[in-house]
Amino acid sequence: MSLDPRVAAGTTRMLAARAAALSPEVAPLGWKLGFGAPAALARFATDRPLVGFLTDDRLLASGSAVDVSGWTAPMLEAEVAAHLGRDVAADASPAEALAAVAGWSVAIELADLDPPPTDIEEVLAGNIFHRHVLLGPLSPSLPADLSFSVSCDGEVVASTSTPFELTGGLGPILASAASTLASCGASLSAGDVVITGSVIPPLDVSGGGAWHVVAPGLGEVSVQLDLHPGG
Repeated sequence: MSLDPRVAAGTTRMLAARAAALSPEVAPLGWKLGFGAPAALARFATDRPLVGFLTDDRLLASGSAVDVSGWTAPMLEAEVAAHLGRDVAADASPAEALAAVAGWSVAIELADLDPPPTDIEEVLAGNIFHRHVLLGPLSPSLPADLSFSVSCDGEVVASTSTPFELTGGLGPILASAASTLASCGASLSAGDVVITGSVIPPLDVSGGGAWHVVAPGLGEVSVQLDLHPGG
């Protein structure tokens, strides 16, 4: 199936923004998938998740503090991160894409949903609202019964035992990302980290707080969101 012209145009602009962001001090980290939930696919009339980029200057250690006081609409997403051990070909099958993964981790993505998403090309050109990513410890495999729990200040605010209902199957979406990038002159490559989309509806974190994402058998990751500069 040919790539949606809106996705092609937006991905091309995303890749130009990525090229401009890279420098001797800023290295590529990998890719992010977004708006792959069934409702988002229907709203945008698309057949695949959108692909954005990750750079190492936006990677934070678990437990880091982030000042979100100047953000318009700060959001937190709990995600599965795939750490690629091999390249993923443009025409890779879902099974081949999965076989390229060398390890997995829990991830938190922080995004600022500004302006609200309406135009696919503009969403992609703005790198799908990405601000930061935090990664948990690397695991060689995923638990068969993977579940997630998200807490704020010690209170569980969201959980799921069906994490791939929103993201789609990991093999198909990784293969889709490889196809999308190849159509625009890029690729999924060995060493890339791919965060695969929020396993729960994105959470409004404009109130700040200590956030903790746990996936039993896989790992955990946390972030402190502050509402005032310096804490």
